[in-house]
Amino acid sequence: MNPSWRKPVGMFLILGIIAVWAFIIASLSQQIGALPGWVQLIIYAVAGIVWILPLKPLLAWMETGKWRE
Repeated sequence: MNPSWRKPVGMFLILGIIAVWAFIIASLSQQIGALPGWVQLIIYAVAGIVWILPLKPLLAWMETGKWRE
């Protein structure tokens, strides 16, 4: 049984997604910081969850080689 090349590639893609998302949110931090605290809380909570959405098809691809199961 040969190891799949998709898993290491997928791991680097996941790290890339996290890095890009963190850069986007950090670049908006000045504008977000000017908002009231409760709005900041909502924005950062949503931003902390949204980056997970593209991971489901990526993880499926890593396991099966197909983007949709």
